[in-house]
Amino acid sequence: MYKPSEIRERQAGSAKAIAPSAGGGSLLDLAGHEEPQVASYTQPRVISPKAQPGGESEPVAPEPTAPVVTADSAFMDRIAAIGVFDVLQWVKRGLAWIVLLSILCIGGAYAYAKFAPPRYTVYTDLVIDPTSLQVVQNDVFASNPQRDTQLLEVESKLRVLTSRNVMTRVIERLNLTQDKEFVGPGPWAPLMSYFGIEPEPVTDNELAALRALNERITARREERSFVVSLEVWSEDPAKAVRISDAIVEAFQQQVFQSSAESAARVATSLNDRLDELRTNVRDAEDRVETFRREHGLQGTSGGDLLSTRLATELNIQVLDAQQRLIQAETHYNEVRAAVQQGDVVSAATLQSPALTSMRAEYSTLQQQVASLSMNLGARHPRLVSMRSQLGIVQQSITDEARRILGNAKADMDQARSTLDALRARAETEKSNVFSDNEAQVRLRALEREARASAALYETYLTRAQQVTERQQLDTSNIQVISKAVPPQARSWPPRTVILLAAGAFVGIALGVGLALLFGFMRFMRTPEPVPAR
Repeated sequence: MYKPSEIRERQAGSAKAIAPSAGGGSLLDLAGHEEPQVASYTQPRVISPKAQPGGESEPVAPEPTAPVVTADSAFMDRIAAIGVFDVLQWVKRGLAWIVLLSILCIGGAYAYAKFAPPRYTVYTDLVIDPTSLQVVQNDVFASNPQRDTQLLEVESKLRVLTSRNVMTRVIERLNLTQDKEFVGPGPWAPLMSYFGIEPEPVTDNELAALRALNERITARREERSFVVSLEVWSEDPAKAVRISDAIVEAFQQQVFQSSAESAARVATSLNDRLDELRTNVRDAEDRVETFRREHGLQGTSGGDLLSTRLATELNIQVLDAQQRLIQAETHYNEVRAAVQQGDVVSAATLQSPALTSMRAEYSTLQQQVASLSMNLGARHPRLVSMRSQLGIVQQSITDEARRILGNAKADMDQARSTLDALRARAETEKSNVFSDNEAQVRLRALEREARASAALYETYLTRAQQVTERQQLDTSNIQVISKAVPPQARSWPPRTVILLAAGAFVGIALGVGLALLFGFMRFMRTPEPVPAR
């Protein structure tokens, strides 16, 4: 028959199997112990011996199935049995641990407060404006007005602030390679030596100082601004201020040197290019002069070719010669007509000083002949003499007119020959102008090449001089808005009272934790009382 006491016995056996032995064990043993599952017991169906009519037995209702008991459920039941009184008992039993750990932590905090090297932190605020000062119109470096690009530039300069180049400048300026704080064995070296641990010897003072200095500086950019905060700490407050000022100055020098070196590289490239451009200009100008000399292309002050100017002047002379020829022909025709008509005495076209005097004499004689003719006879000797003189004068006038006619013909022939000569020369110069114009087309092309080479050379030369002068200008826009000042108190370690309070708190917490742990372990090792059957 099934007995209900079997369930209680199996539960007691499970608790004994779960609980560790009194001689030892831990929570890890409890967690790692695998308890075999207790098979559930199901009441079999019992058939009553009392037979029913028709040979069938009457079934009897089985008893309820016993609950299944596992190791996890037993463990949780065990933990649920812990009460506040048990916890207080555990703390009370571990009071010695609490007091001991509190004393140790307070002593350690006091020792740390007395022997730990102090840290004095100073702060310097800088404004790194990504827009450089506009000293020259065409600077070597272009500024970008986009906000993201400016922030990236500030972040880049922030990295320069803590770069090795800046730190090396600071080390050299402050001679930190001889400072025991940066190249010494360290504050914990005596304690390490006490335990037989020898610190590594310093072989490179500069590298050691660089590492120590990097540990003592922190730089960050304030959110949504160009303000950079530099944080520096040292064991001496005055030294911390000196290091901070030296870092700022070295940073400004590094930024200026970087821009100067960039400008120097540009200037060097331009100067190298200038030699080639200078040679190109000289060759282009030589080609222009050689071509002009070979083709006889002489220029004037107005920029025209000499052949063109000569042709123009010859054309003007031809026109003048034509005008003179026309005048000479007209004068000759008039004189010839007067001579042919015999009207040499009164012709206005015949003009000369001798002819004028002859005409005056002829007029006087003519008046005398007329006067004598009225008083004397036609054969009077005086009248005959006067008429003879009048004929001589008239003949002289006729000879003078013929001489004037000869001179007019000579002038006309001279004007015609001059015109022919000028025309021939003008035709020659015209052909020279055409050939010179064809040559001038090629000359202009050569001159354009020479001018372009010269303009490019002058541009590069001017730019090279500007960039060379740019090396001497500091256009970085870095301002110190808050200089470092000596702090009134150390930043680390905190005050002794705070350290002692923290040590006491940590000691109490550790002691309470150990007391609870030990009490819990003892509780789990104690077997649960087995109820009587």
